[in-house]
Order: sequence, then C-alpha cells, then structure tokens
Amino acid sequence: MNYTEKDIAKMIDHSLLHPTMNDEVLEAGCALAKQYDVASVCIKPYAVKKAAEWLKGSDVLVGTVIGFPHGSNLTAIKVAETKQAIADGAVEIDMVVNIGKVLSEDYDFVKADIKAVFDACQAGGAILKVIFENDHLPEDKYKIRLCEICNEIGVDFVKTSTGYGFFKQENGSYTYNGATEHDLKLMRKHCNPEIQVKAAGGVRTLEDTLKVRELGVTRIGATATEAIINKIRGKATESEAPAGY
Repeated sequence: MNYTEKDIAKMIDHSLLHPTMNDEVLEAGCALAKQYDVASVCIKPYAVKKAAEWLKGSDVLVGTVIGFPHGSNLTAIKVAETKQAIADGAVEIDMVVNIGKVLSEDYDFVKADIKAVFDACQAGGAILKVIFENDHLPEDKYKIRLCEICNEIGVDFVKTSTGYGFFKQENGSYTYNGATEHDLKLMRKHCNPEIQVKAAGGVRTLEDTLKVRELGVTRIGATATEAIINKIRGKATESEAPAGY
C-alpha cells in the first residue's frame, strides 16, 4: 500500500449537491467531511455561509458550484454567483461551461465565459475548477479544445462532470458515464502539468479512487466518502453512493 488514509481523504471533495438534501443533511455532511478530514465540501450555493461556520477550525475547505448543472447562465450571472460565493466563504469554485456554446464551437464565447469567472476567483482568492460535462460532448475534439482554453487561461483544475449529465442514446434509453478512463487520460494529456484533474461521477469505491489516482487525478467528487475511508480502515464493506453523483 503506497498511500495513507490522509492521502486518499485529501483527494475527496465531499459532494453535498443533490437537490433533495435539506439543511439537516447538509450540516451532517459537513460534520462527516470534518470527521474524515477531506479536502473540501462542495455544497449548494445557498449553504456556503453555513458550511463556512460548520467547518470553522478544520482543514476542510468550502467549495460550491456556479452555473450548475447546465452551464447556461449569462456570464454576468456566473460572475455574480462567484463573487457572492466567495463573500460567503467559498475558496473553491466549480463552474460549468456553457455546453451549448461548446457544441456550437463558439470558443471565443466559451473562453470569455471561463475567463470572467476565473478573474472573479483570482480577485477573491479562490481557485477555479472548470466542469466540461463530458457526457454531453460526443467527440474528443470538444474536450481537447476545452483543455487548450483552460491552458490559455491558467485555471486550477479541469473536471469531468457535474454528476447530473445524463444523455439520451439512439435507442431512447438514458446513460450516464461520468468520469471515464478515456476522458481522464485525454484531459491529463492535453492539459498543462500545473492544471490538476478532478474526476466526478461514478467514483464510489476505494478501488475507483485508486484507479483514477493512477491516471493522474488529484481530486474526486464523491458522496461515498464514508465508505471509501472506512474501506481503508477495514471497518466496512463499500456500498454505492446515492444516485446522482
């Protein structure tokens, strides 16, 4: 075993984003994140201020999402969301690109959108993770161009998914892939070394975590934090995370 419990815990952004999570669940989730000393919580925007209070005195950072989950907000709204989140105590910002604009190949718009949020993060002392939502991008060319744009801007992280990006197949069924090995390898290959990669969607076990770690991933978005850490401790068998992340 060439990792410690802390190594794995500090890879985890504990996800508290499901729309049905009420305030009691969010507070309990922050307590769990604090107990296991994870890297951060990624919490719904309205609860950022409370999360900062709940996590005070710990090493767990507060993060939130911008333009979530579809990325279609006006850039000015994304910037306003970012400034509000930072004012409320967020130090990590996970923003969704404008997926429709990516598919339209309007890359000037996409770059300006990301850059505006990046600038707000820089001004407020927060880091930026850019969510591609790869399940909605049917060809690698879109993902590669996004990597290039993120290189040009100098963002802190690229991220595979929101966890909510289900797409419809030709047979009419809905599929969700999340963080695939193919996409993680592609993102690591096409991003500058200083840009970190976050895997989100489908990373639910210790084995999943170790697999993506080997691919160069430094953070994961997870709801299965307790199961992952308890597997290291040998306390419990792992169960799947709730649907949606």
